Formats: sequence, structure tokens, C-alpha cells
Amino acid sequence: MSNLPPLNTETIWAILNETIDDATVNHLVWHYLGYRYNSANEQWDTSEVASEWRDEYPQPPDFIDSRPATVKLTRSIPQHNKQILKEKLGFKGYKIGEFGPRQTRRATAANWLLSYLQQTSEDLG
Repeated sequence: MSNLPPLNTETIWAILNETIDDATVNHLVWHYLGYRYNSANEQWDTSEVASEWRDEYPQPPDFIDSRPATVKLTRSIPQHNKQILKEKLGFKGYKIGEFGPRQTRRATAANWLLSYLQQTSEDLG
């Protein structure tokens, strides 16, 4: 997927507000984990993926449908960034009764992406 939205706070909010589809959320996480799809040979190139991901997931996992992959994603967020959605964006979470596993997994992806952005950029605007 070459038309990914930019990694910025607007995109993070779009994930949380569900204005970006699940496939795009997955592709964003895959991209920043290092997965690249080679359309010439129709295979995933994992040469840029950290071994702890590549070994367990030679094909990028569906973070919206896979609880184990989402748990691994959560665990890979540095401790000091676990609450980054709340601290940097003021995200208050979802209201009880208005969310399920899908929204929780999207929030995990958003948290991981914002943490990645924080680690690689000083500008969160």
C-alpha cells in the first residue's frame, strides 16, 4: 500500500475516531515495523523488520483481528510511552458500552504509532 497517510497526530486521531479503515491501520503499523510488500515477486520483504517480529510473524499480522499480535505490539511500547495517547493528545479513551475488542486494538495501534513518532521525531504536530 503506497498511499499511506502521513504519520502525524491527525492520522492518530483518524485511527481513534475510526475515519481510517482497519486495512490502512494495519498497513501503517506494518510499514513502521519494517514490512515492505514486493509486488514484483508478490512476497513480503522482512529484511528491515526486527527479528523479534520477523521470527514470529514472517507475514505481517492483522493487528485488528489478532489478539496475540496486539498483545505483542502493546508490550513493545516503551513503558514511558504507555499513556502517550492521554498525555500528548488528551485522549480520554472510549466510553463503556461503546467499544469492543476492535476499538481497543485500534487504540493499541494508535498508541504504538504515536510512540514510534515520539521516538523518531520531535514534532508531534
